[in-house]
Amino acid sequence: MDLVLKNVKKKDFPVLKSLAKSLGFEITIEEEKPYNEEFVKEILQGQKDLQEGRGIKMTLEEIQALCK
Repeated sequence: MDLVLKNVKKKDFPVLKSLAKSLGFEITIEEEKPYNEEFVKEILQGQKDLQEGRGIKMTLEEIQALCK
């Protein structure tokens, strides 16, 4: 069985960790990553491309035409 604790305060974590250890529980800490790493790379590359002049300008009408 898995037990997930969220929003644990840093000051409370050592207490929970020692309690779990004394009861023989296994502790794993997983940090959530809010964004997919590949997605972040694409966005950062796009920003870099725009700064280096490798972008194009489009009007709102041109963008809407692409969506049809």
